[in-house]
Amino acid sequence: MKFTVSSNDFYKQLQIAAGAISPNPVLPVLEDFLFEAAGNNLMIASTNLETSIITNLTVDCEEEGVIAVPAKILLETLKALPDQPIQFHANKENKSIEITSAYGKYKLAGDATDDFPQIPEDTDTNTLEMSSQALSNAISKTLFATSNDELRLAMTGVFFHVDYNKIIFVATDAHKLVKYTVGDISSEVSQSFIVPKKGLSLVKNALGDDDNVKVSFNQKNVFFSFGDTMVVCRLVDAKYPDFNAVIPVDNNNILQLARTEFQNSLRRIAIYSNKTTNQVILNATEGSLTISAQDLDFSNEATEQLSCQYDGEPITIGFNAKFLIEMLGILDSSDIKIRLSTPNKAGILLPDEEKTNEDILMLVMPVMMSH
Repeated sequence: MKFTVSSNDFYKQLQIAAGAISPNPVLPVLEDFLFEAAGNNLMIASTNLETSIITNLTVDCEEEGVIAVPAKILLETLKALPDQPIQFHANKENKSIEITSAYGKYKLAGDATDDFPQIPEDTDTNTLEMSSQALSNAISKTLFATSNDELRLAMTGVFFHVDYNKIIFVATDAHKLVKYTVGDISSEVSQSFIVPKKGLSLVKNALGDDDNVKVSFNQKNVFFSFGDTMVVCRLVDAKYPDFNAVIPVDNNNILQLARTEFQNSLRRIAIYSNKTTNQVILNATEGSLTISAQDLDFSNEATEQLSCQYDGEPITIGFNAKFLIEMLGILDSSDIKIRLSTPNKAGILLPDEEKTNEDILMLVMPVMMSH
C-alpha cells in the first residue's frame, strides 16, 4: 500500500476514527486503525466491539492494499508534524510501515488485518434522514440523564422511538427523566431501540455542522452516516422501562420564572445544602418563590427569594439542586415552567415557549424532606 496525503487532513480523519479506540482493549488489534486503500480513497476504520467508526479520505494512491496500523504512534507522529504532504508506504509481506515527511523517515510495525473484527454492515435496515443540528441537539439534551448503573442496562443508553414523522428520544436514571421529540422527519416505520451513551457521544463529536445524517437501524445495530463518516453502534439489548407511566398528568400547580435567575440562585443556595442529598427546598406561593437549604451537620443555611408567577396551592417541596441546575442548563428558553402536584410526586420542567418541530419535557423526582 502506498499513498501520499496532507498530514493535516490525515490527522483530522484519524482523530474522528480514534474515538472508537479504547485505552486498554481486550484484543491488541483493537489498538489499531484498519486502512484500506482503493482507487484514490483511503478507508479508515476502528472499533471497540461496541462502537465502530468508518471514515474516508481522498489520497493520492499509488498502490492499493489493506493493513492494520497502531493508532497511538501514528497519531502522535502526525500531531508533531507541521502540515505537509507525507508518503505512507506499507509492505505487504512483512507488514512494516514507513512514513516519509520533509524531515525524514519514521518506521513502525503494522499488523495483519485477519484478526481485525468484522465491522457490521447496514443490511436489512430501516432508514430515516435528519439534520445534524437536530441529532446533535437531541444527544445533548438527553445524554446527561442516562444512568451509569450497569445493572439497569436499558437506562445506560438513550431510547429512540421512531414514529413515522417524528422521533422521541428518552433518557432516565430513575431520579430524572428527559423526553425530547423532534418532528419533521421522514421515515416509513414505527420502531424503537436503545443506543449506548458512549456511542452517542462519539456521534456527537464527529458530526459536522451542515451534514445531513442518514440513520439506519436493524435488530442489532444503528448506523449514523454523514459526510465521509459512518458511526455504527451496537444496540443495548434490553427492554426500556415504560416512561409514559411515570410522567404525571395531573400536575396542576404551575410555577413560572426566569430560567437563568433561578439557576444562579440554586447555585448559591446549593453551597449550603447537605453534600449527600444536595437538597434544596422550594416554597412556592402566589408571586414568590423561596429557595432554601441547610446542612445541619455544619450549621450552614441559606435562603433566597425570587419573584415568580405561581398558579396553584402553596407547596413546599425538596429537590436535588445538582439535577435542577443541570436541567436548567439544558433548557434554552428565557423563562421556564415547573408543574408540581404534591411534595412526594415528581415535578415537570418545561420551556415556557414551544419551538417548531421540537418538544422537551423533563421530570425530576423530589428529595424527601427530613423533619
